[in-house]
Amino acid sequence: MGSADPKQYLPLAGRPLIWHAVSTLCATAAIARVFVVLAADDACWPAAVMASLEPKLQVLRCGGVTRAQSVCNGLQAMADDYSVVAEDWVLVHDAARPCLTVALVEKLIAEAGADAVGGLLAAPVVDTLKRADADGHLMATVSRKGLWQAQTPQMFRHGMLRTALRRTPDVTDEAGAIEALGLKPLLVASPATNFKVTYPADLQLAGWILQNRGQA
Repeated sequence: MGSADPKQYLPLAGRPLIWHAVSTLCATAAIARVFVVLAADDACWPAAVMASLEPKLQVLRCGGVTRAQSVCNGLQAMADDYSVVAEDWVLVHDAARPCLTVALVEKLIAEAGADAVGGLLAAPVVDTLKRADADGHLMATVSRKGLWQAQTPQMFRHGMLRTALRRTPDVTDEAGAIEALGLKPLLVASPATNFKVTYPADLQLAGWILQNRGQA
């Protein structure tokens, strides 16, 4: 992002970027509690702005070096301090996806909750895909048939997810860890507007989306 501040705390539509994702989860009636996993030394957490989301929102200062470590540490803290049990459903969401809606969360809960394994929001790939060689030249065109772009939230049973992440700590998302157990998470169709803010221009796009749906 080219910013000295962590991406999740950059201003977006008058509030920190992370506020938009967390507030949507807190506004979802089916979710009992929302946990934010932070590094122990994170001094940027905007406590005053986030206070309006309490007591449903809880901060866990147990973040790890990687995403998988942070999620796994959070799952452990949830079990130790908040009586979360193995069969409880847990949704994991990227702080940098601010355009999530309550309707999308409810859709995931309804569809993935009816699946034995669980599932994740994802968007079918619509662009033509190219594979490059080491020099950046086109090497092959890849069929997009059956390909999906993973999003979040991703929803699985607490115990199953903790086991999966412990066994495969190098995965880049929770669904990958569940796959490594030999299971098949459900893909729940989601629009491209539920994107991850990665580049500076993404902040402008996210702001436009929030403002034009009346939630900014």
